[in-house]
Amino acid sequence: MSSSFEPVKSYISAVAEDMIELETLLTGCPALAPESGGQGELKKVEVLEDWLKRNGITRLERFDAPDSRVESGIRPNLVATIPGADDTCRVWVMSHTDIVPAGELSLWNTDPWTVVENNGRLYGRGVEDNQQGLVSGVFAALSLIKNGITPAHTVKLLFVADEEVGSEYGIQYLLKTQNLFRPEDLIIIPDGGDTVGATIEVAEKNLLWLRICVKGKQTHGSRPDEGINAALAGYDLALRLHELESVFNRRNELFSPPYSTFQPTKKEANVPNINTIPGEDVFYMDCRILPCYSLDEVRGEVRRCVSEVEQKYGVSISWEEPQSVESPATPEDAPVVNKLAAAVKAVSGVSARPVGIGGGTVGAYLRKAGFQAVVWSRMDETAHQPNEYTVINNIIHDAQVLAYIMMNP
Repeated sequence: MSSSFEPVKSYISAVAEDMIELETLLTGCPALAPESGGQGELKKVEVLEDWLKRNGITRLERFDAPDSRVESGIRPNLVATIPGADDTCRVWVMSHTDIVPAGELSLWNTDPWTVVENNGRLYGRGVEDNQQGLVSGVFAALSLIKNGITPAHTVKLLFVADEEVGSEYGIQYLLKTQNLFRPEDLIIIPDGGDTVGATIEVAEKNLLWLRICVKGKQTHGSRPDEGINAALAGYDLALRLHELESVFNRRNELFSPPYSTFQPTKKEANVPNINTIPGEDVFYMDCRILPCYSLDEVRGEVRRCVSEVEQKYGVSISWEEPQSVESPATPEDAPVVNKLAAAVKAVSGVSARPVGIGGGTVGAYLRKAGFQAVVWSRMDETAHQPNEYTVINNIIHDAQVLAYIMMNP
């Protein structure tokens, strides 16, 4: 590790109390989407803007997405810029300001909207997802500013809205309306990882959610001959769709599990009593497909299965896609992967490796748009759980890794 990095590393280690202060301020501003009964991210972003200005990060730009469902009418996206020696390639650290609801309060040991420190951890809703990444990015940048160091490349801290509910007002809005990114840019999203920071997510399985409605004819349970059992046809279709795992059967050891999955999940209520054969049945499929297959290929097989079940049972079947995302992978030897792996090695001695995941992140939208993005962090992954927490040393570690990248060409 170069001697010039030591003051930066020491600075980050010494400002844990400031990190806790920022986590506390942000947690006290529940940034819930209107789908979750909230008013969006504006109050939280305004608090963040004020804190950044007071602490020396002053080049701020807002890109507000209109949203009539919230009182303010906007969903704010914020960019902070720290000019670097070279502006041809920027280092982006992207985090999201929105959070998920606290859920059942009786399952929490503390108030989810008040940060509580205990045994090296901070407890509260949003402290890990995604305030750990947000705070680590901020303090990585501050460590250079406070030490009078010009970043090797211009640094961009991006704080997006709406990540938890589809990103329509966040990264998707920015990609449609702004030209923020360049193909040469290094884009790091500290919003997922493992307990030692050894995995760099470079690819996601293609995501397809299906809502399937089967319509038959309702009748009494004793006279199935007079009706058409929509539930029976739905069960058959669910099994056929599950069996698509044997059709799309390639393996890729980058992912865990290393194959495509087609799983029936949610089931809507049909009839309230046992002795009625349902005339309508609705169920859902969660499909995670290796990126070597296109979603259009999958849709073709879904249509085939639907047609066969309709003919067999005499039902009519319609289906919708509550969510569908497909994206290429960031190459495993991309500059952002290599630089991040080198930084992790320099800071913690851990050898980080590229991986693929079945879950979805905002990285997919960036990759689909042609930008090389990775998702990385050192975290316990308590997101969306009661008693969500972040480890203070993880914030420090991630800030040091990000600062190392910002300093080195």
